Amino acid sequence: MKPWAILPVKEMAGAKQRLAALLSPDERIALMRVMLRDVMAALSAAQGLAGIALVTLDPWAQAVAPEYGALIITDGARQGHTGAVTAAAALLKAEGADAIITLPGDIPAVQTPEIEALIKAAQARACFIIAPAHDEQGSNAILMSPPDAVKLRFGEDSYFPHLAAARAAGITPQILRLPGIAMDIDHPEDIARFAGIPEAKDTQTLLWVQHSGILSRLA
Repeated sequence: MKPWAILPVKEMAGAKQRLAALLSPDERIALMRVMLRDVMAALSAAQGLAGIALVTLDPWAQAVAPEYGALIITDGARQGHTGAVTAAAALLKAEGADAIITLPGDIPAVQTPEIEALIKAAQARACFIIAPAHDEQGSNAILMSPPDAVKLRFGEDSYFPHLAAARAAGITPQILRLPGIAMDIDHPEDIARFAGIPEAKDTQTLLWVQHSGILSRLA
């Protein structure tokens, strides 16, 4: 089984509104771009993927996608996270994909071995593997086979509903707790938490060097 990775990316103008009290619009765009690069770098280095699909209409994201060997899909790009993943999964299944793995662009602490751990956990033809957010609310990574095995619904409180949806589909879900994937950046406190991670990520460089004042605003 070699899953396709699906990475939905909203148009970045107006991105990360929940950080608006801390970051300017330009700072939020810069943060989103560097986070996306960190996630795509981890994906492109992973063994066992059939490919990477970026679901987006954002011009910048489309321009950098070839650097990571990513396919651009525009179907569903303006239908929210759930709509983007669902549309891409249907398209990839029609092209012969037997599995997908999906994750967001705002988990810059993700490590390539974590992605490979998700892939290695997929032993059955029908499977649903989930790596939750650190607060057990979000579903930060999902691998499933076939690509439409479970009806997805992403959002702030999707983790436990996704577990229930998998069971309703007759699949016993597997849970992998992966610290890099678990750390998304949605709220100001998430920035402070991420800044304490020792890995040398480009996102950390942005926060500590280019915008060193960001962390002082949290005090």
